[in-house]
Amino acid sequence: MKKDRKPFDLDSYVESIQNRPCFICEMVAGRLNGNHVIGQSQDFIIFLNKYPVLYGYTLVAPVKHTEQVTGDFSVEEYLALQKVIYQTAEAVRKTVDAERVYILSLGSQQGNRHVHWHIAPLPFGVPFEEQQLEALTIENGILDISDGEMDELARQIRQNMALVQ
Repeated sequence: MKKDRKPFDLDSYVESIQNRPCFICEMVAGRLNGNHVIGQSQDFIIFLNKYPVLYGYTLVAPVKHTEQVTGDFSVEEYLALQKVIYQTAEAVRKTVDAERVYILSLGSQQGNRHVHWHIAPLPFGVPFEEQQLEALTIENGILDISDGEMDELARQIRQNMALVQ
């Protein structure tokens, strides 16, 4: 799905994430507006990326504030979260008909410390040179998607999650 892009102010974003409370903890606590939550349990939250570079770009995070992608989890907790990531990726893939779904854990102790996984669906037809990490760069701007369309996308992913075991 080809979407228009709009510029993204990376400098302001970096300043914000380094100087504000954890955005995932704020979202879980209900103090952050403008996010499109797909699902939440006592253990995890799933939501659309507020600054998507790919259509259907979704994030999965534990509800509990954790900062190490493996070190803050028992094996059982980690595997349970990976099951949710799998289910989410499959629901995203079914919703947006992706050629490939990228799954990464990104973040930094300098900003976005709360562990989270990126589920980024690559659409069909993207030239090889524009795939992989190049597809995730924000320098070309973010997709211009209305709140209404984001709501509908979240609803469709949620619906497809119910079909994934």
